[in-house]
Amino acid sequence: MTTVENQHRNHMTSHEPTEENEMAANDLDGHPEHDDPPTEAPVDLKQAMIDGAGGPRGMVYSTIPVVGFAAAVPFVALPVAIGVAIAAALALGVFRMWRGEQFMSAMGGVFGVAVAGGVSAWTGSANDFFLIGIWASFVGAVVTLVSLVVRRPLTGMIWNSVHGGNRPWREDRPSLHGHDLATFALLVMFAGRFVVRQWLYLADSTTGLAIADTVTGFPLTALALSLIHI
Repeated sequence: MTTVENQHRNHMTSHEPTEENEMAANDLDGHPEHDDPPTEAPVDLKQAMIDGAGGPRGMVYSTIPVVGFAAAVPFVALPVAIGVAIAAALALGVFRMWRGEQFMSAMGGVFGVAVAGGVSAWTGSANDFFLIGIWASFVGAVVTLVSLVVRRPLTGMIWNSVHGGNRPWREDRPSLHGHDLATFALLVMFAGRFVVRQWLYLADSTTGLAIADTVTGFPLTALALSLIHI
């Protein structure tokens, strides 16, 4: 074999891809040096608040035990009416679990109705079935009002916490203004609930309380959340 042929063979061999070269190329293709860092998915605060309330269906379901209680009170003893409300809440909880909802989301309403029924049974007053809801609305109104007064609107604090707690949202005037309006909408919702229900409580109207609980529950909550565009 001549020297020229040897040189030609060596030249061809040096350009043939080896197994090691192919593996290195595959590694480079599969693992680029400059991968983009994963981006954090934005959190929809309005949807998160709706989900926290059990979603639209959950808010509607929460009115059924109240309606059952108010419908039963005029005709049966108070403990029986409380039992009707708890049984309705339990049946709805089982139904929601059968539909695939999480235990806490589905059965949380049972706990709320049982506590409300326990207060009513303890005091012996049907109106006290609504007492916790009345004062919860009062607390909500106070908290949202204070957050506005100290320039820490509640929705902004919640939004910041679910996004890592280090966002300079208060330095951005449009964001701060948007959270002021959103928190004010929640303030109106809580204050409206408290004023109407407390007035009916003092008027000793169990039926009126049940109607107010239904009307100022899901519809008013949906209206307030519809004003939150954050």
